[in-house]
Amino acid sequence: MELSVVVPTLNARDELTGCLDAVAEHAPDAEVLVVNGPSADGTTGMIRERDDVDVLIELADRTINAARNAGIDRASSEAIALVNHTLSITEQWREAVSEGLASADVVTGPTQTLPDGGVLRGSESQQIAGRTITYLNAGNMAFRREVSETLDGFDEYLQIGGARDFAHRLAGNDFETLWTEEMNVTRGVEADGGELDVDRGWKYRSLAYRLVKNYNLRPTILRRLFGHALGDAGTEFRAVLRGESRPSQWFGAGRNVVTNITRGAKDGVAARRQDSGPRRNPNGRSTRTDRAVTVYDWR
Repeated sequence: MELSVVVPTLNARDELTGCLDAVAEHAPDAEVLVVNGPSADGTTGMIRERDDVDVLIELADRTINAARNAGIDRASSEAIALVNHTLSITEQWREAVSEGLASADVVTGPTQTLPDGGVLRGSESQQIAGRTITYLNAGNMAFRREVSETLDGFDEYLQIGGARDFAHRLAGNDFETLWTEEMNVTRGVEADGGELDVDRGWKYRSLAYRLVKNYNLRPTILRRLFGHALGDAGTEFRAVLRGESRPSQWFGAGRNVVTNITRGAKDGVAARRQDSGPRRNPNGRSTRTDRAVTVYDWR
């Protein structure tokens, strides 16, 4: 099975070097696309000196979902993998992708630490509104091209949670997701799993947006949203009681959570109206053609 490996990156030249070295070693037949957006640490020069990168896409937009979509736009294979720039694929990864996509539409696997091999990110699934959602490791996934075409890629409204939203929409379109331990990647320490650093409020804005967009404002969704909020509020309040935080911080955090849940829910309702079909993606790949500032294509 022909495979394109898309690696979004931002100011992580040294980590990216390790990622690309591992792809060259363990998946030498794969088409490699790096989406750089925009780095200021010499990443472009480093990539241009390598002979194992097929396409370099330079972006002005720093969001992870825009980078993912830009890479998917220019990938030429029927199977497309997304790998975080701080991760290294392992010896069995390439075969696991091929075998996984032979029986499922999407395949994903764990991230492990070095050197003890402990699992950082394990399999996770849950039932929502009658659907079984298998969540993806955001920095280690592969899917058939038809999946991306059907779902119109990733939702660029989201600064975080894009892979979670993708998983909800996979389930809503009856695509099968397979979690396999053999498709593992390694890193030395835990990280964000492929998302860029954002303010805390985006956690709740993203959660409200994707749940309302995919499932509407039903009571179970509202309970889920405010259950998350109350859980975090309780944790913060206990910190106040221990003297580790101030009451003003607790009130401020609560106001931030409520504001972002409200905004995310409102935007989720609007998105649901904009795209009433099963793909639920009014901010997808097809909505823009201006992501790339420069493209170096050495194929």
